[in-house]
Amino acid sequence: MKSLNFCLVTTFYPPHSAGGDGVAVQRLARELVKQGHRVTVVHDVDAFGTLKRSPMPQENTADDGVNVIPLKSGWGVASPLIVQQTGRPLLHAHRLAKLLDNGFDVVNFHNASLIGGPGMFGFGGNALRVYTAHEHWLVCPTHILWRNKKEVCESPDCIRCQLRYHRPPQLWRNTHLMVDSIRHIDEFIAMSDFSRNKHREFGFPRDMHVIPPCAGSAAANGGISSPHPRPYFFFAGRLEAGKGLQTVLPALREFPEADLLVAGEGSLKEDLKREGGRQVVLLNQLPSEALEAYYRHAIATVVPSLAYETFGLTVAESFRCGTPVIARNIGPFPDTVTRSKGGILFSNTAELIAAMRKLADDPYYRAQLGARGREAFLTWWEDSVSTKAYLDMIYQSLDSRKQPRPA
Repeated sequence: MKSLNFCLVTTFYPPHSAGGDGVAVQRLARELVKQGHRVTVVHDVDAFGTLKRSPMPQENTADDGVNVIPLKSGWGVASPLIVQQTGRPLLHAHRLAKLLDNGFDVVNFHNASLIGGPGMFGFGGNALRVYTAHEHWLVCPTHILWRNKKEVCESPDCIRCQLRYHRPPQLWRNTHLMVDSIRHIDEFIAMSDFSRNKHREFGFPRDMHVIPPCAGSAAANGGISSPHPRPYFFFAGRLEAGKGLQTVLPALREFPEADLLVAGEGSLKEDLKREGGRQVVLLNQLPSEALEAYYRHAIATVVPSLAYETFGLTVAESFRCGTPVIARNIGPFPDTVTRSKGGILFSNTAELIAAMRKLADDPYYRAQLGARGREAFLTWWEDSVSTKAYLDMIYQSLDSRKQPRPA
């Protein structure tokens, strides 16, 4: 297969990133370079400022072969707000158009919500245009199908919901902008069968390939000491209501011998600090490479999301380190956990307590689930495996362009 020239366009990219989408894009970029392709990443620094993180991190200077182009305007957070309100990259339109029309073979839009919106989907010259749905932004203005900040969305109520999130409503979603813009995209990628079906259920009109995100390279066994003196369960993710961490605290009280280590930032941080007591250890936001030790030595990784995830990167990352997961029976988790046989599903507090007790008291069973999870990771979610599926789709789509279309 010939070497290709990729441009990955994303709102967030490490270190200007606070979620799994930026990490997944970085892993894909590095794996593509590793396999001999040229990769440019374009991301928006001002958008990271909307997360109210301080101080602003330094630019990524890692010599990983990826050409990173950060966009930054003199307007600060007003720049991504304009994109959010208009669906168009008004301040960066000229620069984005010039960058993306620069002879790339593939232009892959990832999280496009604050860097350019659907209004930039026509940029890219003659490149194959791909969109990867890390969230449900294509069909949901709040991205996560978590209606009114209190329940999964089954019937949209978008204007009221956006106001509950203290966000100005995106009136452009009531126009034809999204429908007209997605015509420029050649291929769409969903992270899971669940996410593809949810897009279809909410009226997305295009077919989607199912390709899971890059979840890391195979971790070496052993050699890392425990980062915590007591037994612990582990959580990694945003500290927001939709992630469900607040629902774990009642169960944790049944385990005075264990702690809950939490890696992440968000609006619930102070509540967790106040209500969790000494058993909850807040680690703040950690870079992905620093998470391995915490995954590896945990009794289990708890994934209590109440909102619909598109994939759930922490599940695969936990399996990578041979650690079982305890995941809520919702969204993509039933398929992931059942297929891997590497964890336990729960639907209520009683089931969560039972799962935590089983894994805390039975090290043999815990090791058995962890081994199955690691095997599943190596089979489906390791970087090289996921990237192969991605490249197979890219080459097939590029080849189909060469074929004459039937009359």
